[in-house]
Amino acid sequence: MRPIALGRRNWLHPGEETAGPKIAAIISIVETRRRLDVRPREDLADVLPQLGAGPITRVDELTPSAWKAARTR
Repeated sequence: MRPIALGRRNWLHPGEETAGPKIAAIISIVETRRRLDVRPREDLADVLPQLGAGPITRVDELTPSAWKAARTR
């Protein structure tokens, strides 16, 4: 959470109106992975290419907790 507090002033003026919600979504994704002790960079590098490659029914396999469970087996 410290990076969020440090960056808060920098994000006061994100550039355009639609940037604020996008920044919030990205921070939420990264912080969720950190709280689950999943390395965000490694997880997202593996998960993002799979999003468009598979059927929508497999999305539950790409959640941070499912990704972590698959890696610890």
